[in-house]
Amino acid sequence: MADSSAVTHHAPSGDVTKRDLLQLILTAGAAVGVGAIAWPLIDSMNPSKDVLALSSVDVDLAPVVEGQGITIVWQGKPIFVRHRTPAEIKSAQDVALNDLIEPQADSARVKAGHDQWIVLIGICTHLGCVPLGNKPSDPRGEWGGWFCPCHGSQYDTSGRVRHGPAPLNLYLPPYAFESDTKIKVG
Repeated sequence: MADSSAVTHHAPSGDVTKRDLLQLILTAGAAVGVGAIAWPLIDSMNPSKDVLALSSVDVDLAPVVEGQGITIVWQGKPIFVRHRTPAEIKSAQDVALNDLIEPQADSARVKAGHDQWIVLIGICTHLGCVPLGNKPSDPRGEWGGWFCPCHGSQYDTSGRVRHGPAPLNLYLPPYAFESDTKIKVG
């Protein structure tokens, strides 16, 4: 005979108990709470409005005369834009690639049909200094491009490293010609 005092009462299978309902409400509330906390944290990692405003910069090239360089700022970085002379273009194109620390043809560093313009991120690839060479009075080094006075790195008129501790050429920012006298950087 079975002992009637050992009988336990369970809800029939498939029925929802009060405990199940409370667990469901608690879990849903916890998920909403985690989302409410996580959303502002994740959203704070997005770029600020002032950075987004500088995500692209339009540059008018008309006032930049042959042989002159200008410096603009894009995303907090100096961008060198130089209107190269025919002699600067020829010297950049005539370099033997095996003479370069980081071999790269001049044609790979300029936009097709616009080889008189070179657009570079003006940050030395050695330690992040800003090289000299965009002002007419700046020293430009032996190759007529840019010179980093901090450690002596020298770049040619195509922004390729030619001497010094810098391991890489000056970087190229993303840019496009919108017309013959206007570019958009970024």
